[in-house]
Amino acid sequence: MFKAIADVLRAIGGAIATVVTLPFRAVARLFGGASASAHGNH
Repeated sequence: MFKAIADVLRAIGGAIATVVTLPFRAVARLFGGASASAHGNH
């Protein structure tokens, strides 16, 4: 019983972590590309 609840909580935690980190990853990629292009132009 407790193991099933722990598995559900773990799955929910993983989904939340993925949803939370995706935007940060996208922003980091955008800033990374912007800084790279800025360095290239400079």
